[in-house]
Amino acid sequence: MKLHSNTVYGVVNALDEIFFNNKYADKVIEKTLKSNPKWGARDRGFIAETVYEMVRWWRLINEVSPSDDIFHLFATYWLMQGNTLPAWREFEGMDPQRIKRNYDSIKERAILQSIPDWMDDMGEELLGEKWDEELDTLNQQAQVVLRANSLKTTKEDLMNRLGEDGVETYAPKGYRDALVLAKRQNIFRHPAFKEGLFEVQDASSQLVASALEVEPGMRVIDACAGAGGKSLHLAALMENKGRILSMDIEEWKLKNTKLRARRAGVSIIEPRVIESNKTIKRLAESADRLLLDVPCSGLGVLKRNPDTKWKLSPESVAKVQEVQQEIIQDYSGMLKPGGMMVYATCSILPTENQQQVEKFLNSEKGQGFELISDEKVLAHESGFDGFYIAKLKKK
Repeated sequence: MKLHSNTVYGVVNALDEIFFNNKYADKVIEKTLKSNPKWGARDRGFIAETVYEMVRWWRLINEVSPSDDIFHLFATYWLMQGNTLPAWREFEGMDPQRIKRNYDSIKERAILQSIPDWMDDMGEELLGEKWDEELDTLNQQAQVVLRANSLKTTKEDLMNRLGEDGVETYAPKGYRDALVLAKRQNIFRHPAFKEGLFEVQDASSQLVASALEVEPGMRVIDACAGAGGKSLHLAALMENKGRILSMDIEEWKLKNTKLRARRAGVSIIEPRVIESNKTIKRLAESADRLLLDVPCSGLGVLKRNPDTKWKLSPESVAKVQEVQQEIIQDYSGMLKPGGMMVYATCSILPTENQQQVEKFLNSEKGQGFELISDEKVLAHESGFDGFYIAKLKKK
């Protein structure tokens, strides 16, 4: 593949923003792609994919590269892919044989898998022999998964509609509304998206709303709703009958919810900002179902958010565990007796998952709950994101 200087500069500038200005990769890529309207689909694909892959393998690339110059880092990545370099001034001094020798000399798993040492130690301690395979899987590119909006279509009809336009999909077993794209592409440009026939949502994430066992007419609280993806799924499962409170402490996260709901044909979602504990107390014992999709380390979704591993630290993982326990303690009071609560994370660490549920059940407030079931979804076993989903019933 021939390299073009303007797209390579796009990659280099994006990496500079991510690693030296501490910006989020997805936001940087979005901004980068908007910066040059002349870039076609192939150029945009090259930039997005190259940035994500270099972020994913950043530690390994730095270990193999002869210098920390970003152009040299790009050149190292390019040579590691089996490509050849053009004779550009920026790539002077790059020796493919030296790159190969440097790579062949590395033996440490944390470097080869391109993660921090502390993360490798933590993963091995908590997941044991499963950690190796999980790491391999989390370093692969994520598939694009759609959730057919059952308020407007069926999985089969959506598959046929997309197929007519040359967009091939397949339906993975065990997921009611999931379709996986056979080939990565910008599916948001398809008319079916604008018509609200689907959302992009990983198959593991789709298990969360289903676990709540909602029924039409229920009053449901999605207490850590973010941009509302799981609220939309709940509304579809409820046939747009009842009421869903989509709550979050960050008002900006809820802003997209109304737009997404309108596109999906959903009218039962009410976004509400959690301004203080009073917001929670006012809703005491008001919900038939309560979803706590709590903040987490995000280690289960490294496939799609590879920059997460460079932003985390042992301290931030410990801090998020404190927040998780505070949420389950404080928010569980919103559930009616006899109601169902789901505690979920997109983490694979037992310390954020079953250990948090056990801690809650052994606490004073947890005495009134019983664990119905829990599901530990590892990426290497499911083929999708790593998740944890616990179902608890209030006595």
